[in-house]
Amino acid sequence: MKILIVEDETLLAESLKTLLEAKGYETDVVYDGKSGLEYAGLGIYDLVILDVMLPELDGFQVAKRLRAAKCGTPILMLTARSGLEDRIEGLDAGADYYLAKPFDSRELLACVNALLRRQGSQVDELTFGNTTLDLSSGTLICGKENIRLSAKEFEIIRLLFRNPARNLS
Repeated sequence: MKILIVEDETLLAESLKTLLEAKGYETDVVYDGKSGLEYAGLGIYDLVILDVMLPELDGFQVAKRLRAAKCGTPILMLTARSGLEDRIEGLDAGADYYLAKPFDSRELLACVNALLRRQGSQVDELTFGNTTLDLSSGTLICGKENIRLSAKEFEIIRLLFRNPARNLS
């Protein structure tokens, strides 16, 4: 599973990265809203952890733009803004869950697991036409034929399957 962390506080971002990688997740970290929007828009992430107060674009704007672009990747907003109006704005912008700082790492991991579980079969496999990519084994299946992909082949096919209506360079 691949998780994008969009957090401008370097120490917190690195702590999140360390915590998630210790649990077996692959992570990327960006430190501003504009980069977060660009990375999340690639369609290669299984989850986006998004701060609200970011330079360039705030988390609410990032979430709105991702949803407007039909990006279905789950978004976990992780922010110090814990008021009721902020939570409502975050959820209305497109977040799937809103977790206020400070938080317990066990609660964060429970939220991550719950959001990834909600994706159901999308987490285990991607399908395009009669071809299926098994995400757990890295196998490409077409009819009765299947092939185990290299890491690079897997990432390319996964990117293509997650963006079936887009031309990708």
